[in-house]
Amino acid sequence: MKLSELMRSAVRDEGRLSLQVGDDWLQGRSVFGGLQAAIALAAMRSCVAAELPLRTLQMTFIAPIPGGTVRAAAQLLRSGKSAVHVQARLEDEDGGLLALVIGVFGSARESRVQRSVESVAAIPGPPPTPLPFMPGVTPNFMQHFKVELSAGALPFTNTPVTRNVFKVGLRDDGGMSESHLLALADFVPPVALSWMDGVSPGSSLTWMLELLVDSYADQPLTGWQVDAEMVAARDGYTSQSTTISAPDGRVVALSRQTMVVFA
Repeated sequence: MKLSELMRSAVRDEGRLSLQVGDDWLQGRSVFGGLQAAIALAAMRSCVAAELPLRTLQMTFIAPIPGGTVRAAAQLLRSGKSAVHVQARLEDEDGGLLALVIGVFGSARESRVQRSVESVAAIPGPPPTPLPFMPGVTPNFMQHFKVELSAGALPFTNTPVTRNVFKVGLRDDGGMSESHLLALADFVPPVALSWMDGVSPGSSLTWMLELLVDSYADQPLTGWQVDAEMVAARDGYTSQSTTISAPDGRVVALSRQTMVVFA
């Protein structure tokens, strides 16, 4: 099921949300992290005005979330003059905590401080390398993406790079939305997987996403650039920073993840 269809199928009830997620959105034994975030954000939206922009999202992945019924419960933590803090819990059927998400929504305010992030320059090199969906090799959720590697190295190629740049699009008929942006922003695999000489699992422990623009709904679902850099690695844990640029060249979001690799 396409992402827009999946999100429209959600059942909402006073800050709670549930939907049925098929195996096509799995990443190993858990639901794809970008979809987890989109579900949490959809639940949080019941606590804030629709026009209030999301400024930052902070997420901790606590336990795998299997396919099937995925549940989210949102709670308003504080509503100030400009900023609104909302919490969402992704829970199992008994209310056990599987992921915890904090979203900060904020209206614009006047400031003399203005600085935009410069667009990330393309890296000269060979033509982009397609990264196809390969059943049994790549995660199931990848069938919903169209991906090319612009710079760096593909996962599991025994290549010790520190930066991978992807051109990413979503296979969907819907328009660009918050859910699509979260999916695009979380697509990029751990750069550390490029160091591996065989298929090895990797996953995120924490994720922080900062939104730099209020509106991106006019952008297409294809042609996004996701530029990931592994800034540190030790003891099986890696720190990864990512810049997400829209097709028109604007930097839309910055991401920071703590990841684990099992090799």
